[in-house]
Amino acid sequence: MTGTDAPDRKTPRSVLFMCGMNAIRSPMAEALAKAALPAGTYVASAGVRHGERDPFVDVVMAEVGLSLGRHQPHTLDELEDDYFDLIVTLAPEAHHKALELTRSMAVDVVYWPTPDPTVAVGTREQIVDAYRAVRDHLATLINHRLVGPHHQKKA
Repeated sequence: MTGTDAPDRKTPRSVLFMCGMNAIRSPMAEALAKAALPAGTYVASAGVRHGERDPFVDVVMAEVGLSLGRHQPHTLDELEDDYFDLIVTLAPEAHHKALELTRSMAVDVVYWPTPDPTVAVGTREQIVDAYRAVRDHLATLINHRLVGPHHQKKA
């Protein structure tokens, strides 16, 4: 997709974030987008495969005052709504699946390559740092590509 990542792009009315298991990247993006996008914007997340909730996500989201609430990982098949203005994929398998599902639909699909923090090794702090990096990466992309400078909420 070309030209649609401009900072002054119109804010979508509905966004779906997709990753592998809806356990780390896409639920983080969902929570960050809900906090940053205008009220009334529908934001959801889903995975290609079933996953388990990751406690490190709760740790790093709490650091920025956000929570996933009672979020439980779910797949695309379990989504209540299946129409979105924009689908943002965060992992290669999610991107391929989204393109396959939307071949005959008028929906924008963009790929934001996002590292998988579960591959981090080392101390607990080094692992949490990898999750923080993913959170911050997603927050930056959401603010620059979806919210734009004219629509950002005041902190």
